[in-house]
Amino acid sequence: MDVPERSSNRAAGPSRAEAPAVPGPRVTADPVGRVPAAGPMPPDRLPRRVHAGYALGSLATGAFGTVPGLLLLPYLTDTLGVAAGVAALLVLLPKAWDVLINPVAGRISDRTRSRWGARRPYLLVAGLALAVLFAGIFAAPFGAGPAAGAYVAVAFLATATAFAFFQVPYVAMPAELTDDYAERTGLMSWRIAVLALAILVSGAVAPMVVTIGGEGVAGHRWMGLFVAALIMAGAVGAFLGTRSAPTGAVGESEPSLRAQLAVAGRNRPFRALLVCFVVQSAGVATMLAGVSYFADQVLRDPQTGPTLLFACFVGPALLVMPLWTRVGARIGKLAALVAASVSFALGAAALVAAPAAPAAAVYPLVALVGVGYAGQQVFALAMLPDCIAYDTVRTGRRQAGVLTGLWTAGETFGLALGPGIYGLVLQLTGYTSSSTGVAAAQSGTARLGVLLGFTVLPALFVAAPLPLLRAYHLTPRRLAAAVSHRVDHGVVAGDESR
Repeated sequence: MDVPERSSNRAAGPSRAEAPAVPGPRVTADPVGRVPAAGPMPPDRLPRRVHAGYALGSLATGAFGTVPGLLLLPYLTDTLGVAAGVAALLVLLPKAWDVLINPVAGRISDRTRSRWGARRPYLLVAGLALAVLFAGIFAAPFGAGPAAGAYVAVAFLATATAFAFFQVPYVAMPAELTDDYAERTGLMSWRIAVLALAILVSGAVAPMVVTIGGEGVAGHRWMGLFVAALIMAGAVGAFLGTRSAPTGAVGESEPSLRAQLAVAGRNRPFRALLVCFVVQSAGVATMLAGVSYFADQVLRDPQTGPTLLFACFVGPALLVMPLWTRVGARIGKLAALVAASVSFALGAAALVAAPAAPAAAVYPLVALVGVGYAGQQVFALAMLPDCIAYDTVRTGRRQAGVLTGLWTAGETFGLALGPGIYGLVLQLTGYTSSSTGVAAAQSGTARLGVLLGFTVLPALFVAAPLPLLRAYHLTPRRLAAAVSHRVDHGVVAGDESR
């Protein structure tokens, strides 16, 4: 689950690592990565049209983040006839590639200079490439069998690369455009609201398109074109919608990628938040990968079950987004993130009783999971710009691209782990693949694997990393202290490795 106006009356001042002069008003490094000014400045806000324009990019990130995790594994096992274990690897390895390519994409975008700014060119070029390549994943030029599985792996690798060059600059933009702590939460709410809508539309409608398109290979081809159109709309909308947004000066990066990664590693709040978010993303993706299997093998409703599950998962999330924002303002982002994670874990764990429960009890539990998921996304993504702001004040350098590159690499890896883990569970419990477009009859052990992979495993992944957040201590007061005194947690700026 973004961007306020640049003030024209900000004072200019020296910094430890000031970027070369750029057109427009000079700014000084504050918690969002501009050079610290001597005194406080009133926050400025962007018009709603820019908020909405930036948020449209989540149509692309939401569609790509949802549909492969939802349909790619079943497509391989139940349409192309690929064994569950092999299918798990084919889904995992291309997205694991993003762990390497995302920081590179961040570094390249950090160094980009254009009349459109450092980030916006990638919204258009990489976004259009992402749409075309996504449709190609489901083209199936080799029919079913091993060759078809290999083709999917290569196409998915190319698509993941394009996604890296879209998502990293996209996620980096808010930290460079807003310097108000509370404003970031509101901006993330816009983004997450559109993200939730994208997940609902792509996740609920994509299976319907497969069915309407004739199931099997033909249905998946139509689905690929539908999602590609959604991605293209989001990319072009974000590019055009942010054309009037101010762009903060992008300063010089660290002299090498290794140096940048070392600085990020010394940022304790970022490190704790990143690890927690990656593990939780793996849990969310594990549940997502099991939707079609759960609907078929547990609910016995392969036609409408996936759509109903998604409606119950994402629909409440749209409704509670403003509520989560108010909760965060009252108890703080960190406490709200923990509360949201607990809601998700409790709902997922309770779903283990689904085989003995009526549908009227199953779908409300899925809604509880969705409420927790909405809060997780809002607060994790609202806390990330705070970590970037802290890093800028601590080091005197703007490294939003690298930090968001690491973040999106971790998120992508977590989302890739989910289908891989779920596919491994299916393999270990004896799931039988099919090349007919319809799932084969399964044993009781295989159905148990489908159930546990959808319920208990996601609950464990979401709850287990919460203790790591004890290392996250960023609050408005501490960030203000870091700006004024370059001290945080009693550690002198640049010496957080203690």
